[in-house]
Amino acid sequence: MNQNKLFNRTRSQLAISYAAVMGLILSLLGFCVYKAIAHAHWVAIDRELQSVAGTLHDSLELKLQQPGRLEPTVNELLPNLRLIGANGIKEPLPNRPILSTINQGYYYIRLFDYSGKLVATAGAYPEGLPPEFQPKQWQKITDSQGNVYHQITVSLHPQTQKKWGYFQLGRSLQDFNSYLSRVKLVLKLGLPTALIFVWFSSWWLAGLAMKPIYSSYRQIQQFTADAAHELRTPLAASQSTVESALLMPELNEKEAREILRTVDRQNRRLTQLVADLLLLARMDSQVRSDRPQLCCLNDLVNDLVEELAALAKSSEVALTSEIRVQQPLNVVGDADRLYRLVTNLIVNAIQYTPAGGKVTAVLDCTHQEAIIQVQDTGIGIPAADLARIFDRFYRVNSDRSRHTGGSGLGLAIAQAIVTAHRGSLSARSEVGFGSTFVLRLPF
Repeated sequence: MNQNKLFNRTRSQLAISYAAVMGLILSLLGFCVYKAIAHAHWVAIDRELQSVAGTLHDSLELKLQQPGRLEPTVNELLPNLRLIGANGIKEPLPNRPILSTINQGYYYIRLFDYSGKLVATAGAYPEGLPPEFQPKQWQKITDSQGNVYHQITVSLHPQTQKKWGYFQLGRSLQDFNSYLSRVKLVLKLGLPTALIFVWFSSWWLAGLAMKPIYSSYRQIQQFTADAAHELRTPLAASQSTVESALLMPELNEKEAREILRTVDRQNRRLTQLVADLLLLARMDSQVRSDRPQLCCLNDLVNDLVEELAALAKSSEVALTSEIRVQQPLNVVGDADRLYRLVTNLIVNAIQYTPAGGKVTAVLDCTHQEAIIQVQDTGIGIPAADLARIFDRFYRVNSDRSRHTGGSGLGLAIAQAIVTAHRGSLSARSEVGFGSTFVLRLPF
C-alpha cells in the first residue's frame, strides 16, 4: 500500500481530516474546560467575599454609634486600620486584629461616610486605588500599577438605625489571574502536543482503515486481469476461426460444420464463464433465495455420485459414496446452490485424479452440523497453495492449460455458497497422495 500514490494520498487526507476534527474538538473542549475553571473560581471568590464581608459588616454595625465616626473599638476588629484626616493623610492606629482572614495579604477594606468621603482603610490596602466612591455592589477596579481587584460594597447602619455610610471589601485577583495563566499555558502546550499524537494516531488508524479497502482493490485488480485473460482466450479462438473461414475462397459443408462447432464450443465456454461471474457477483451482494427450503444431503450426495459416474468412468476414476448416518440429514438453504457446491468439489476431485484413482463422497454429522467430505487419491496440492485455492481464477502452479478444464472459478463459487449458508469449507492435502475437502453446514 505504501507504494500506491492514490492510497497514500487518501490515507494522508484521512489522517489530516481526523487530526483537524480532533483538533477542533480538543480546542472546544479546552476552551470549555478553561471557562468552567474560571467560572468555578470566580464563583468561589464571590462567595468568599460575601462571607467575609457579611461577617465584618455585622461586627462593624455592632460597634458603630454615630454616622461618619469610628469608635475606638473598631480597631480591635480591623487590622492595619488607618484613618483618613482632613488633609488626606492616613493616620495609623494601634493594630490588634482579630479576624485572621484579613491578614492573608490580599484583602483590603475601605470605609466611606454617607456623603461618599473616604474615612478609613484597613488590611493590605494597595496604593493607587481610585478614591472616588462607586455605589455599585460588585466592582472590578484597577490600581495605578494595573493590578486588578474584585470589590463588594454594602451599606452600614449603626444601632441608632441611622445610615452610617458604606463598607467596601476588596480582594486582589493576582493569584486568580496567575492560576488562570497557568491553566492557559497548560492548554496552549497541551493542545499542540495532543495534536501531534492525534496526527500519528490518525495516520496509523487511517492505514488500518485502508488495509481492507486496499486488499479489495488489489483483488478487483487481480480479478479484472484474470477475467480479461479468461475472456480473451475464447474470443481470440473464435476470432481466429472466423478469420480463417473468411480467407477460404469457398467452404464445403463439412468444413462449415467444423467451424461452427469450434465457435459453438468457445461460445459455450464464454457463456459458462459469464454465468459463473454473475453467480459470484450475486453471492458477493448477499443475494439469497427468497424461499429457503429443506435440502436432504443424503439424496444430494447419492444423486451426484450417480450423475457424475459417467464423467468418472470416462476419466477411469472410481467414484463412490459413503453414507455414515442412518437418518436423513436436512439443512435449510438453496438446494440448487448446494447442488452446485458439491458438484464443483466432486468434479474437481475427478479432474485432478489420474486414471486408476479413487474419489469418495462421505456424508457424516455431529450434533450441530452436517459434514460432507470429498476424498481423492489425486496429485495433491502443495502446502504453499492451500491458502489460495479458493481465490478466483487461481490455479495451482498458475496452470492455464485446458487439460484440466474449467476457469478457476469452481472453488471460489463453492466458498461463496458456503459463506452464504453460514458454513465452512476447508482442505487438507499431501502432494502425491491426494486431497480431502471438508464441507460443514449447520443444521
